[in-house]
Amino acid sequence: MRDNKEKEYLIRAIDTFKRQIIVISPDYKILAANEHVKKRFEKNIIDRKCYEVLWDCDAPCEECPVCQIVQAGEPAVLHKTSFLTFKKTYCHYFYPTFSEGQVDAIVMLDFDIPLVEGLEEKLQRSNAFLRNLILSSVDGVIAADTRGKIFIFNFAAAEITGYTVHEGLNRLMIYDIYEEGGKKEMARDIMNKLRSEDYGGRGKLKSYKINILRKNSDTIPISLNASIVYEGDREVATIGFFHDLREENRMRKNLEGVRLQLLQADKMASLGKLSAGVAHQLNNPLGSITLFTKLVLEEYDLEDAAREDLSRILKDAQRCRDTVKELLEFARQTKYLIKPYDINLAITRTLFLLDKQTLFHNIEIEKNLSDTLPMVPGDIQQLNHVFMNVIINAAQAMAGSGKLTIETRYLPDTDRVQVRISDTGPGVPEDILSHIFDPFFTTKEEGEGTGLGLSLAYSIVREHGGVIEARNKPENGVVFTIELPLTSRKNETDKSGETDGCNACIGD
Repeated sequence: MRDNKEKEYLIRAIDTFKRQIIVISPDYKILAANEHVKKRFEKNIIDRKCYEVLWDCDAPCEECPVCQIVQAGEPAVLHKTSFLTFKKTYCHYFYPTFSEGQVDAIVMLDFDIPLVEGLEEKLQRSNAFLRNLILSSVDGVIAADTRGKIFIFNFAAAEITGYTVHEGLNRLMIYDIYEEGGKKEMARDIMNKLRSEDYGGRGKLKSYKINILRKNSDTIPISLNASIVYEGDREVATIGFFHDLREENRMRKNLEGVRLQLLQADKMASLGKLSAGVAHQLNNPLGSITLFTKLVLEEYDLEDAAREDLSRILKDAQRCRDTVKELLEFARQTKYLIKPYDINLAITRTLFLLDKQTLFHNIEIEKNLSDTLPMVPGDIQQLNHVFMNVIINAAQAMAGSGKLTIETRYLPDTDRVQVRISDTGPGVPEDILSHIFDPFFTTKEEGEGTGLGLSLAYSIVREHGGVIEARNKPENGVVFTIELPLTSRKNETDKSGETDGCNACIGD
């Protein structure tokens, strides 16, 4: 037995030894370590799993020496390859300690092969720095040897691909992450491009767009910057930086949507001014035509044929007057009375007016209206006009037969109320879908529509600070989505202290 003084000297000798000495339990828990090891880590490593601390894995390695020693009771050696040179530069020696004939702990010692210890320590520091640099990269970093075996797989690569770092390092080949239908061919194609002078120079590939396959089979768009690692003229590995394009693509799509909305808004404003001018010019002569036609019909004893002609003139004049009225509304020639309203109630009343019409007799109407929908500030007469236009448009698209679905819900992220009106009609050809809110655009027969209904709906929703859009459903039919904010422009004005006392009126 050793006395305390002898034990103290022994511990000091171990702590001053410039090699790593770690004692590990059979269940991979670190039991003790000398000071040289502890200085390497910022956090306490005692009681933590050895594979997490030493190799950044979430499970024991496939060739785990601890496991081998527990099974065989014999020492084991683990060779490690340098991060920089890919050569075997040092190894770890594991040996068991026994208690009552059973392995109760495993001691790990590291031995360096380089003759100059200082060089090896510097190399370790460089390796650690480079390793941390790669692991902390925001882009996925994956490196593979010439056979495709992955030996660098950082956290960002794990996030992009859905594989754990352990899976990436121990189970994947580089071509496994490429899109289905030619994984090896794609890997071969990338290597050909890397060896070419045409994609950034020999050994380089810059901003190359590819799709990779996640563990769950989702496809991820990637911008790849890659290079070949050479030793002299010999290729020893490849390394790629995988930049996830999903967020960038989403932002680009949103910006394109905003750009189109701005173009549409600008177009609508110009057409609104033009429409207002035309409407004013037409109003007076139309009024005269209507008035004098009625006078002639009332005051003169006309032949039936002449009376029939005059009635047709009167009917067409009235149709022109209705069109002028819609033009004026389109050009915001009406005041908006903004009050909080129950959108569900507005939709229910609109359906009550419509579902008895012949057009709706063979249409199944399904309502999924939220029970907790907040009140929406708006001009209910104008919003009724919006809902009526969209619903009638959907019924006409189904030619009076199909299913009309109306849904409402609250969107907490944007503080808006959303109304979705969808039909089961044939849908709208993609080349004309972007024009359905344009004034005077219609696919109906001449005389069956002015082409202002959806334009007017667009204008009203926009005046409420909301958005309206239409898109084809994957199966069939079209869905109109209307989103209305819970903060009206009037309220925003009040908050800025610029209220003019005109309670809840916007518009001309």
